Amino acid sequence: MSQQNLSSFIWSVADLLRGDYKQADYGKVILPFTVLRRLDCVLRETKPAVLSQYEEKSKLGINPEPFMLREAKYGFYNTSQLDMKRLMGDQDHIRENLYSYIQSFSPEVRDIFESFEFHTQVERLHKAGLLYQVTEKFANIDLHPETVDNHQMGTIFEELIRKFAELSNETAGDHFTPREVIRLMVNLVFIEDDEVLSKPGVVRTIYDPAAGTGGMLSIAGEYLDEHNPDARLTVYGQELNPESYAICKADMLIKGQDTANIAFGNTLSDDGHTDRRFDYMLSNPPFGVDWKKVEAEVRREHEQKGYNGRFGPGLPRVSDGAMLFLLHLISKMRPASEGGSRFGIVLNGSPLFTGGAGSGESEIRRYVLENDLLEAIVALPTDMFYNTGISTYVWVVSNRKPEYRKGLVQLIDASRFWQKMRKSLGSKRKELSDEDIAEITRVFGDFREVEKDGKPISKIFRNSDFGYRTITVERPLRDEQGNVVIGTRGKQKGKPQPDTSQRDTEDVPLNEEVEVYFKREVLPHVPDAWIDHDKTKVGYEIPFNRHFYVFQPPRSLEEIDADLMAVAERIKVMLEELKA
Repeated sequence: MSQQNLSSFIWSVADLLRGDYKQADYGKVILPFTVLRRLDCVLRETKPAVLSQYEEKSKLGINPEPFMLREAKYGFYNTSQLDMKRLMGDQDHIRENLYSYIQSFSPEVRDIFESFEFHTQVERLHKAGLLYQVTEKFANIDLHPETVDNHQMGTIFEELIRKFAELSNETAGDHFTPREVIRLMVNLVFIEDDEVLSKPGVVRTIYDPAAGTGGMLSIAGEYLDEHNPDARLTVYGQELNPESYAICKADMLIKGQDTANIAFGNTLSDDGHTDRRFDYMLSNPPFGVDWKKVEAEVRREHEQKGYNGRFGPGLPRVSDGAMLFLLHLISKMRPASEGGSRFGIVLNGSPLFTGGAGSGESEIRRYVLENDLLEAIVALPTDMFYNTGISTYVWVVSNRKPEYRKGLVQLIDASRFWQKMRKSLGSKRKELSDEDIAEITRVFGDFREVEKDGKPISKIFRNSDFGYRTITVERPLRDEQGNVVIGTRGKQKGKPQPDTSQRDTEDVPLNEEVEVYFKREVLPHVPDAWIDHDKTKVGYEIPFNRHFYVFQPPRSLEEIDADLMAVAERIKVMLEELKA
């Protein structure tokens, strides 16, 4: 059965729920039942051997768990004689038997169904007289890994979540990232370490602080498995949405990962992996979402811990918390002396330029650039994400830059690398093809300036190229006779007093001498002006689009006139036809 047909088949359960459930609540039933059937199918072949160990070791008074785990070949098991097919044999006791079956799973699985609040849905279905019919629907779906592999299963979960999010007017993009975007990010993060990652038995860690259903962690694992089956990638994550958290845990469980590494809760206010550092990280934090709910905790950490905490460099405005995730990931980097780290994070355009010199956003950019942490920024096409059509950017950040990248930043304009989707999904109308991903990865790996069809694709800058000084330009206060007012006290004694109504600021590139700029750009226009050096602030911004703007001369007047004449002629013909 194809992925699309399987999604449609699972979705057909909605026909049973209609009337007893609101559309926005369909997911509360369909998602946990899909997970349950997947786990049921995964354990199908090993179930007899597990039950044999359970009975044998229990009679001997020996803890059967390690023996059952070995037989199950996964990090979980079920000790019930029942499975979903056998549940169908006793319609009158479906509720009691379903509860018994769930309770017979190992603790990690029971925790997943607690996150789904599955008990509540079972009771609701039972009262509506739908429990047997819904269970039967799922019992007849084959979700065994040989029929539906892990990649397909992950995509099915994401497709279902997207549909439920649309029905309930939630933001689907908060839960997952398009798979081809993740593949690009994984390529960018791993490419410079291909030689290390190809060694036998290599072990690395990867972390996603906004894990959603685990797509980023899964695709990173698939990448490494394709390139080096002997490598081991240990995954860590944290997720705020309980349903996404439950799906992520189930996915990691089936793949043999330690589900204790997936934390539940708000990463910004309650870090689930305190003091832990990682080799690689990937994240797509929510775009433009405020952090007011956790403002007290975040400000407390910023003020009390400073640079010993996660948010030392500064705090962005409360209306957009994306840069807090950037700082969080930086705090999770291994020290360079211990091998360092690299991560990719998807951000919207705001973190590139929002906030003037001295603002929280500018100070965060300053910290990243002055500490030489930014390797590259890749501009993605618009309409790439399910919940927004805005411009998005992948930042590649590392504290172990290769020698040839040190002190430099690569900007890649990949906004023209896309193909139209056959069918739009929410706001997502474009996708990256395999060829697009390969070319963007190659441009990043080559680390040189590139043009295509006369337009720049890759440009390289010094870190300091993005810095500037905001200087305060003062002009003298004059009395009614036009004489300059001179200070009479303290530090201002004998000095011209500034006229605050004429005060102005200028942004001077960091790579240029302030006095040289001032003499060239300011004094010719206002010869009595001076700089108040006490008010000078250093700022950083990354005006991405400005660096890739290509001037296109306007059409000639003759050409425009010809077009206007042609339009006028067509209108004239149409009016004559109407008269006739």
